Amino acid sequence: MIQVLITGVAGFVGSNLADRLLKEKKYRIVGIDNLSYGVVEQVPEGVDFHQLDIRDKSIYPLFNDIDYVFHFAAKNCINDCQVDPIETVDINVTGTVNVFDASRVAKVRKVIYAESSALYEGSELLPTPEWDVKPQSFYALSKTSSMLLAQGFERFYNMTFTALRYFCVYGPRQDYRRTIPPVFSAFIINLLTGNQPTIFGNGEKRRDFIHVDDINDFHIQCMEDQRTDGKTFNLGSGRNYSINEIYYLIAGLLNSRLQPTYLRDLPGEAIANLSDITAASNLGWSPKISLEEGLQTSIDYIRNELKKGNIV
Repeated sequence: MIQVLITGVAGFVGSNLADRLLKEKKYRIVGIDNLSYGVVEQVPEGVDFHQLDIRDKSIYPLFNDIDYVFHFAAKNCINDCQVDPIETVDINVTGTVNVFDASRVAKVRKVIYAESSALYEGSELLPTPEWDVKPQSFYALSKTSSMLLAQGFERFYNMTFTALRYFCVYGPRQDYRRTIPPVFSAFIINLLTGNQPTIFGNGEKRRDFIHVDDINDFHIQCMEDQRTDGKTFNLGSGRNYSINEIYYLIAGLLNSRLQPTYLRDLPGEAIANLSDITAASNLGWSPKISLEEGLQTSIDYIRNELKKGNIV
């Protein structure tokens, strides 16, 4: 049995990965989440769940006998991070170094951790390769610290890391509870409930969207393929869409004629992102889920959550 520990297991990416691994029947999953952002109902049955904060030293014993650590726990709403840089650094830097050190003490085989495409906020290269790191926001700066910390643990403790820079991941369980929810969730919930959705700015910002099932394929590859050791990978679709295009695609799928409201743009966000996925593609990975197919999974999930009364 392969022993896997996931931080942020009650969140969007963490809960989807846990669910995927449990279905494969060869993994035991230990999950950590303090539920400040995650939702306990999203933790799949079968996870050995612990409601703990990644900044707390009490997490250390949970790493004993673990083969692989997936570190997803973070404060990750760019707007919230801009408002409170102190908490952002406390969670994303102090919490991350605590996870890395617990992995060191337990002699974990490998740590696979989330950086972010936000590291490219200042880049003028589209598609953006992994080397063009130009963070701007406090969130991106905190994630840059994770990158530097991982390099230090590799250098001084001979640990093995794989860094993953997700672009705009979407799919079932996407966090619609944020102060400013991801556009997919926000648009779908509003259109299904007959409310007018909001777009910040003119809707012409372009984003590269990737389905959570596609990134889970690469998560598994990170455990099985030693060519990923010590490397950093962009995970996106290699194609971007404007927020307006996304809105009207979702509205079309839902047969809605509601028009969005446009509000003042949010600070600290890049005008466009687009992933250069050459590095991951060279290892045989490629996105398989089309945007329309992926959107339908999100719509089906949110519609079901509304029926159960989990979204109010």
